[in-house]
Amino acid sequence: MKIKPIKKNCSKKLLAIGIILFCSVPIFSISVTSMQNVENTVNTKVLYEGEKDLYLLRVEHYLYVNASNDVGVFHIRFSFPPDYAYQVPLMLELYNDSSLSGIVHYRIENDTLPPNKIINFTLNPMKKGDSVLLHFSCWVLVKNHDFSDLPPNVKIPKKYQIPDETKVWLASTKEVQLHSLLIRHKARQLHGLSDNLIRYAGRIAPFIKYHRYFLFVFGLDTGLLLSQDARTTLLTNGENVGRSHLACAFFRIYHVPARVLLVNNDQGFWTQMHYMVEYYCPGYGWVLVETTRGTSPYATKHQVVNRVCYPQDEQDTKRDYIFPAMKGEERWLWIDNTYVTPFYSDLKNGSKSQMFTEANLSDDQLMINYAFTLTQVVFRLYQQFMGMNLSGENLQHFQNAVSFENHAILIFKESNDLEGYTSDMNQAYAEYNQIII
Repeated sequence: MKIKPIKKNCSKKLLAIGIILFCSVPIFSISVTSMQNVENTVNTKVLYEGEKDLYLLRVEHYLYVNASNDVGVFHIRFSFPPDYAYQVPLMLELYNDSSLSGIVHYRIENDTLPPNKIINFTLNPMKKGDSVLLHFSCWVLVKNHDFSDLPPNVKIPKKYQIPDETKVWLASTKEVQLHSLLIRHKARQLHGLSDNLIRYAGRIAPFIKYHRYFLFVFGLDTGLLLSQDARTTLLTNGENVGRSHLACAFFRIYHVPARVLLVNNDQGFWTQMHYMVEYYCPGYGWVLVETTRGTSPYATKHQVVNRVCYPQDEQDTKRDYIFPAMKGEERWLWIDNTYVTPFYSDLKNGSKSQMFTEANLSDDQLMINYAFTLTQVVFRLYQQFMGMNLSGENLQHFQNAVSFENHAILIFKESNDLEGYTSDMNQAYAEYNQIII
């Protein structure tokens, strides 16, 4: 089925309604086999009132890995932005300065913990002392939501009032210690006499940023940043990692599901990874909190979410790549050979990441939702066929589709032309739909 480019405002709106309804049911095509590597349905998204801004964001990664011994073929799995609530990935761009001869294969895969995704790089054998560079960008569309529709007063829920699918984020872990008397005492102080969850969240964020801030500055200046678990962070403050764990502890103690997000944000400098939090508000959904800035809630336009962490992630943490005494970080990459390790130096040389706001535009809310949903559909096809051993006409259709996607990104970036963007994405969809497996 080819979705025709939009010509008039009326037909725009009708078509927008049509594709949103179309994408809320399973996708089938006589020319495309069922998608084994993606969900069979497009998750229904909450279309918040007042959303009229769409952002084109790009996360750029430099990943250097070194071999300390001779190794055979191995894999690097790197977190890739999920199709999640207010964001949808567009595509992966691998740059030519990467060690292309060292890459056997790569594809985007669904993680075992939804909605997360990973890039699975298969690399050739390396000799002792060899180094490989993976330089790539992840392009993402984000609908800005500032949570201005969040009710001012929501009662802190009882455990039985929480949806079952969110209760996994009530767990006590080695990084989020709910049985700590110090944490429980401080949580009671922050809670006070009010049973208002929104007010409680508004107290948590600034407290975590400013308490014992001088100890954080001292640790940062001397390189003596310690464990980033919630209890240690309460005693000494901490990096954004520890602050996210402490926030989760404060929420979970009162039966409010809370989870760590691994993000790249608009802080304007190269980094390893940034950590944020979101908590579950009954009757509303997940709400972003930025403890590093002491802000709750926090608008979605400022960051790309790379991974939604589970308690399993909190139980399988690592030491910081730059500050060796700093432990307790959830992972964003995994290498299946112990002789191959990431090389991080000073975030000028070596591995590093940064998010860039490439463009943004405002348009009719219906059209923003249409462009967003269309991007979801096209990305699922892109993920399905990327990395397949295509040939002949199938390969040509795939290459044509990717070309249309690249042009859509260019139009958005240089012209802020939403109609031109959706026209190119429709053509990419039509090309993917010609692939017969």
